[in-house]
Amino acid sequence: MIAKDWNEAKAQVDTWKADGLKVVFTNGCFDILHRGHVEYLADTKDCGDRLVLALNSDRSVRELKGDSRPIQNEDDRAAILDALSSIDMVVVFDEDTPADIVKMLIPDVLAKGGDYTPDTIVGADTVIENGGEVKVIPFRPGQSTSSIVEKIIKL
Repeated sequence: MIAKDWNEAKAQVDTWKADGLKVVFTNGCFDILHRGHVEYLADTKDCGDRLVLALNSDRSVRELKGDSRPIQNEDDRAAILDALSSIDMVVVFDEDTPADIVKMLIPDVLAKGGDYTPDTIVGADTVIENGGEVKVIPFRPGQSTSSIVEKIIKL
């Protein structure tokens, strides 16, 4: 499902938790979906029962990646991600970091990719303070959107 706003996302997370399900949260730009993303998301889903993906808005992607990004708009990225069986909910956030949405949803598990350490993951303190855990999911080498974009530019 694609949550229409944070309140809808919160209501769904609360329902899952009330049903005794473990909610996992991750976030990112996911501009050009590739094998590394798909494998990362499958591994992340294995950390619990439901996976919430907070997707950077177009504005926040530009802040992070520069004016040439995103290549695909947030609606298209959300629809593609929502089609993956590993993802139970996509919710868009416009802030520079996911700190506020993590505080609102309070997932049981907060996961990020292997280029992070637990102490550098935004929202880790919120999750840990609420009895949750933080996981670093190893990346598969050789997979990145930036390397795909560079290949395309060279064509």
